[in-house]
Amino acid sequence: MAAQTAGTERESGRRSPEVPGTERAADPVFALHRGGKMQISSTVPVHDADDLSLAYTPGVAEVCTAIADNPELVHEYTWKSKVVAVVTDGTAVLGLGDIGPEASLPVMEGKAILFKQFGGVDAVPIALACTDVDEIVETVVRLSPSFGGVNLEDISAPRCFEIEDRLKERLDIPVFHDDQHGTAVVTLAALRNACTLTGRSLGDLRAVISGAGAAGVAIARILVEAGVGDVAVTDRKGVVHQGRDDLNPVKRSLAAYTNKAGLTGTLASALAGADVFIGVSGGTVPERVVAGMAPGAFIFAMANPTPEVHPDVARKYAAVVATGRSDFPNQINNVLAFPGIFAGALQVRASAITEGMKLAAAEALAAVVAGELAADRVIPSPFDPRVAPAVTAAVAAAARADGVARLWRGGAS
Repeated sequence: MAAQTAGTERESGRRSPEVPGTERAADPVFALHRGGKMQISSTVPVHDADDLSLAYTPGVAEVCTAIADNPELVHEYTWKSKVVAVVTDGTAVLGLGDIGPEASLPVMEGKAILFKQFGGVDAVPIALACTDVDEIVETVVRLSPSFGGVNLEDISAPRCFEIEDRLKERLDIPVFHDDQHGTAVVTLAALRNACTLTGRSLGDLRAVISGAGAAGVAIARILVEAGVGDVAVTDRKGVVHQGRDDLNPVKRSLAAYTNKAGLTGTLASALAGADVFIGVSGGTVPERVVAGMAPGAFIFAMANPTPEVHPDVARKYAAVVATGRSDFPNQINNVLAFPGIFAGALQVRASAITEGMKLAAAEALAAVVAGELAADRVIPSPFDPRVAPAVTAAVAAAARADGVARLWRGGAS
C-alpha cells in the first residue's frame, strides 16, 4: 500500500509537507497527536483467575452460545449497539483532498473522539486501502456485524452517493454520510433560526447553493424537504438545470427537484435578488455580486479555511452571516449533529436514518437557542451541553414515528 500511495502522489504532483524533527517536537499539534488520540479500555476488571474465567474462557462460551441461539442478544451482551464504524477511503479528507487512508487516520480518530465527547457513542476509525465502489461496499457489509451503525466520512463525490445508497440497501443498521447529511442538518437549523429572527418563513426564501458535491446535494435535498421556496444549485459550469446535457446521474436527479424558477447561467446571475447564499465549494464571490442579493439576505459561506464571502464583506449586506470556521460567529459545525443523531438512532436500535430523523434533528438543534436568537447566534456552540440530549431525543422519537425503531423505552418494539 505504501508503494501505491507514493506512486499516486507522484502522478498527481502532490508532496506531503516535510516538518523537520525539531519543529515537530516543538509543535503543539504534533505533540497532541503523538501516539494517537484514542485508546480502547475495558469496562470490567480482570484481576484474577475468577475474573478471567468470566470475561473470557470458559464463561464467555455461555454468552456466545446464547447469541448463536438468539442473535438479538448480541445487542444486550456486546458493545454492538453502542459503537459506530467511522469509514473512509481517504479520498476527500477535509480540504486536503485525496491523501490516502493512512493520512486520513488523524481525522478519523478525531471524529471518533467527537462521537464520544459529544454523544457518548463509541466509534472505531476504519481507513480502507481501496477506492472501488464495489470493494468498499462489500468490505463494509462484511464488517457490519461488529457495529451498530456506519458513519461514512471523507469519501469523494460522486462515489459517496452510490456507496451510501448501496449500503443502505444491504444493511439493517444506520448508514450516514456525515459530509452530506451532517452539514445539511446544521445548515437547515441555522436557516430556520435566521428566518425566525427576521420574521420570515422558509417558504419565502429563494436559496442558491454554490457546490454540487456531497454537501451541496444533501443541503439542497433537506431544504426542499423542509419547504424552502426555491433552491438552485450551481457547479463549475453554472446553474444545475434540466436543460444541461453534461450532468451525471446525481446532478440529473438534483435538477429534477430544484430550480423551480428555471434559472440558467452563472452563480453570479443566480444570486441576483436571492435571499440565501450557501457556499460549500470554495472560490470567492465578488462583493458586487453579494451586493446584488435581496436586502437582509442570509449568507452562509462555509468553505474552510477561506469562506466564499469573507464575513466582513457579508455583514455589509446580510442580516445573518455564518461560516464553517470556529473564529467567527455562527459556525456551521457537523459536530452539532452527528453525535446526537447516532446516539438517538442507537438508543432505539434504528434500522436506518430517515429523512424524518434528519429534519427532527434540525428542528431540535434550532430549538436549543430559540429563546436566545441574535444575528450572531442562530446556531448553538458545539460545547452547549443542551445540544446532544436535544438531538438524541428528537431523533429517537422520529425513528419511532417513522417505523424504523426496534427498541422502545422499556422493551423491544
